[in-house]
Amino acid sequence: MKLGSLAIDATPLKRNRDFRYLFFGRLVSIVGSSITTVAVAYQVYVLSHSSLQVGAVTLVGGLTAVVGMLYGGVLADRLNRRGMLLITQFPLAMCSAGMALNAMTHHPAVWPLYLLVGIQDLLFGIGAPARIAMVPAMVGPELYPAAAGLSSLVNTLAGLLGPAVGGLLIARASLPVAYWSDTAAFFVYAAGIAALSSPEQPAAAAEKRSVLRSLGDGLKYTRQNPVIGSILLIDMSATFFGMPKALFPALGIGVFHGGATAVGLLYAAPGAGALIGAVASGWTSRVRRPGFVVLLSVCAWGIAITVFGFARALPFALVMLAAAGMADVFSEILRSTLLQLLTPDELRGRISGLWLAQANAGPAFGNAEAGAVAGALGNQFSIVSGGILCIVGALLVVWRVPQFLRVTMPTSQPETGQETQTEAEPQSQPAAA
Repeated sequence: MKLGSLAIDATPLKRNRDFRYLFFGRLVSIVGSSITTVAVAYQVYVLSHSSLQVGAVTLVGGLTAVVGMLYGGVLADRLNRRGMLLITQFPLAMCSAGMALNAMTHHPAVWPLYLLVGIQDLLFGIGAPARIAMVPAMVGPELYPAAAGLSSLVNTLAGLLGPAVGGLLIARASLPVAYWSDTAAFFVYAAGIAALSSPEQPAAAAEKRSVLRSLGDGLKYTRQNPVIGSILLIDMSATFFGMPKALFPALGIGVFHGGATAVGLLYAAPGAGALIGAVASGWTSRVRRPGFVVLLSVCAWGIAITVFGFARALPFALVMLAAAGMADVFSEILRSTLLQLLTPDELRGRISGLWLAQANAGPAFGNAEAGAVAGALGNQFSIVSGGILCIVGALLVVWRVPQFLRVTMPTSQPETGQETQTEAEPQSQPAAA
């Protein structure tokens, strides 16, 4: 196999002006948000000396994000998606500014971080489904797998740069500087969104049903389509059990004795591996059986996290986290492609909202669970058991839904109710609701 065939496909960036603006604007925004993630975790741990509190503030943000994503998914199928994304950026920036002002006081408090993280994640949740749902129409079905790879590259590059920069800013400058940098990043992202061509109204813009009934239609679709449902369940299992980020401050400070710099490196390591994976993800658009590759990738993630739990040297720990991140990015690209291309446009906002909601609820509850288990049974038991359960969860899903392993990559946008293609059954009937 030629190395060129592994390289990420940058065609959407070359051909599509709007995708370029969204790509680079989001890169800046996620770097800023990743800096804040490290800053909040570090500040909460320094003030409270409790991994449980670190997990708790993550849980608060995760819960509000879930609420925002579910509501935002309904709105994204009714309103102008670009406008939704743009209008959330200023209040998001003000939340980061509030964190900076709290850190600048003589006696910073923990409770403002709970409040501001909760509000910020709620607003992020409202806008996120619109951002995801607008990409397929922006680039077209034929370029969406490449666009999904590039979107993963944004996430992973920012996941590498943001935490590392955050740790250095905290160690070499101050916590307020870290928060102020995120404030500025939101304004950069807003400028990029404002420069986009206004997309067409979503197909369901005229729908006037209640929010709950509209959301129920999205849930019904996930029950009727076994592949979509499996994607959500596999992702929930992996994110709940497989990444104990709430323990990183305790590990960086207490186990690896590296202070804020080590904490930042732990947060950055999965992004480093994911960046390598994203750059070498060109092959994912040619995968014949994406469900099988997703299963292998999730199992590889769980194995790497399990081994990480035994690490006592920082370099080895970083390598294992990087391996986990590389496996995860392959799974993410294929899961995202299947999810978006198997979903009709009039449901895409709601399905994207559901996907994002579980993707944020999983880590939020998982961090709280990891912190609680670590407090009762130790860091190592919490991490190792989580890695093993990640693997078990994925195997249980494909055992219950074997169609997931036979699904083939869609090549066109489905109509409402179109059935999922599998290799063994070209037009198999979806599972009953």
